[in-house]
Amino acid sequence: MTDIAMPQSPRLLFLRRHLWRLPAWFAAALVLMPLAVITLSWGSDQTDIWAHLIETQLGLLLGNTFKLCLGVGLITISLGVSLAWLTSVCEFPGRRWLDWGLMLPLAIPTYVVAFVALGLFDFSGPVQSALRDLFGQDFRLPNIRSAPGVALVMSSVLYPYVYMLSRSAFLSQGRGLVDAARTLGRTPWQALWQVALPMARPAIAAGVALALMETLADFGAVAVFNYDTFTTAIYKSWFGFFNLPAAAQLASVLLLFVALALFAEQRARGGGRLYQAPKRERERFKLRGAKAWVASAYCGLVFVLAFVIPVGQLLLWLLETQLSDLDGRYWDLIIHTFALGCMAAALTVSLALAVSFGQRQLGRVQLKGTAMRIAGLGYALPGTVLAVGIMLSFAKLDAWLIAPLRSLMELPPKQILVGSLLALVLAYCVRFFTVALGPIQSSFERLKPSYQEAAQSLGAGQWRVLLRVYLPMLSPGLFSALLLVLVDVMKEMPATLLLRPFAWDTLAVRVYEMTSEGEWERAALPALTLVLLSIFPVVLMIRRSRA
Repeated sequence: MTDIAMPQSPRLLFLRRHLWRLPAWFAAALVLMPLAVITLSWGSDQTDIWAHLIETQLGLLLGNTFKLCLGVGLITISLGVSLAWLTSVCEFPGRRWLDWGLMLPLAIPTYVVAFVALGLFDFSGPVQSALRDLFGQDFRLPNIRSAPGVALVMSSVLYPYVYMLSRSAFLSQGRGLVDAARTLGRTPWQALWQVALPMARPAIAAGVALALMETLADFGAVAVFNYDTFTTAIYKSWFGFFNLPAAAQLASVLLLFVALALFAEQRARGGGRLYQAPKRERERFKLRGAKAWVASAYCGLVFVLAFVIPVGQLLLWLLETQLSDLDGRYWDLIIHTFALGCMAAALTVSLALAVSFGQRQLGRVQLKGTAMRIAGLGYALPGTVLAVGIMLSFAKLDAWLIAPLRSLMELPPKQILVGSLLALVLAYCVRFFTVALGPIQSSFERLKPSYQEAAQSLGAGQWRVLLRVYLPMLSPGLFSALLLVLVDVMKEMPATLLLRPFAWDTLAVRVYEMTSEGEWERAALPALTLVLLSIFPVVLMIRRSRA
C-alpha cells in the first residue's frame, strides 16, 4: 500500500515532516562550511603578514575597494534608473528594440569588457593614438587605469541589474500615479522624484545590491587594470606568499564589505516589498521633437558603448589572429568549460529542486525559514572567499578523515579532496544555488496544490508525484535554471582560477592568462566564445521580464 493508503503514527509523520527540511539545511551547511573555516582562520598567528599589510597595503586596499563600490553604485543608479524610466514610461524612436537591447551588456563578463576597454583607450591604444594625431602629441585623455576608469568600465556591464528591476517597477506602477501627481500641479520631473522613484526604491536597492555584490566579488576586471582590491590581495596571499591562512583572514575582511552591502540594501528598501502588478495596458508619454531624439541618442549611445563596441572590437581582434589559436588545446578548453558547467548545473538544480519540493511539502509558512536565508547568502559570497573556505575545509577533511583511512588501508599518504573537481563543483553549487532556486520556485508557485492532492487521492506517493506530475510541468523552469547556472559557471573566473585541478584550464582561465600577458588579440577568441554562450540566458531573462 502507498503512504497515503494507511494511517501513520504521529512519530512517523513528525519524522517525515522534518525529513523535507534536510535539503534546505544541506544547502545551508554548504554555505556555513567555508564561512566557519574562514572565521576560525583567525586562530592562526599571522602577525608578521598583517604588520606588513598594515604598513604597506591595507589602507590602499580599503580605499580602492570603497572607491570602486561608491563609483559603481552611483553610475549604475544613474544609468539604470534613467534608462528604465525612458524605456518603460516614454515613447521615442527606437524604444522597442532599445528596451531589450540595453539588457545585452549583461552577457559580457566584466573581465572581457575590461581588457577591451584597455586595448582601446589606454595611452598606447588606437583611440588615444588617433586623437594625438589630430590634436597634437600633448593631448591626453583621463587615465583609464584609475578608480573612476575601473568603475565606469564595470558599470557598463553591471547597470542592467538596476535597469531590469527598475524597469519592472516602473511598468507595474503604470502612468496613472504620475498623471495624478500632474493634476496636483507637479511637473514631470517632480512627479518622477516625488512619486515614481520612492515607490520603485525597493527594486532600485535590490539592483544596486546585486551590482555591488558583483563588484566585491570581481577579480578578473581589477586584475586586468592592476587595481588592487581585497580579491587581488587574497589571490596574491595564496599564490604569491603561499599563505592560505592569511588569505582566509583577508577573505573574512572582504565578507565585512559584503555584510555592509546587504545591510545597506535592507535599509534602502525601508521595509518595502517587490511585487508583480497585474498586466494591463500602459499608455506612454510620447516625446516629441528634440526631446525624442535626445532620448534616442542617450539610450543608443549607452547601447553602443556597452555592447556594440566591445563585441565589435573582439571580432576585429579575432580576424587579426586569423583563428590561429583554434587548435586542439582550444577545444580542450571548451570541453573542460562545458563539462564543469554541466556538472555544477546538474548538482545545483537537483539541490534546488529538492529544496523547493521539500518546502512545498512543508507549506508556504516554512518557505522563508532560517535554512533558506542562510542558503541564499551563497550568491553574495565572492568566488575568492568561497575558494579559500572550501580549500581549507577540504584540507582539514583530508587530514582528519582521508589520511587515517589511507593509513588503515596501508596506502601512501595523498590529498584526495584538495585540488579535486568535487571542491570546484561544490564552490559553484554554493555560489549559484540562489540562481537555480529562483526559476524553480517561481514554477512551483504557478502550480495549484490540487494537482498533488488529486494524484495522492489516486494512491500516488510523494516521490511519484514529483516524478510523474511535477517534473513535466516544471520543465520550463528547470531548463531556465540549468541554462542560467551553466553559463554563470562557464563565466566564473576567481573560484575556477584558485580551485581548478591540474590541467583543467577553462575559457575564463585562458582569458586571464592572455590578458595578464597583454595579448589582447589572443584573448579575443575565448572571450567572444563566452559572450556568445552568455547571450542565451540573457535573452531568456529578457523574455521573462517582458512576459
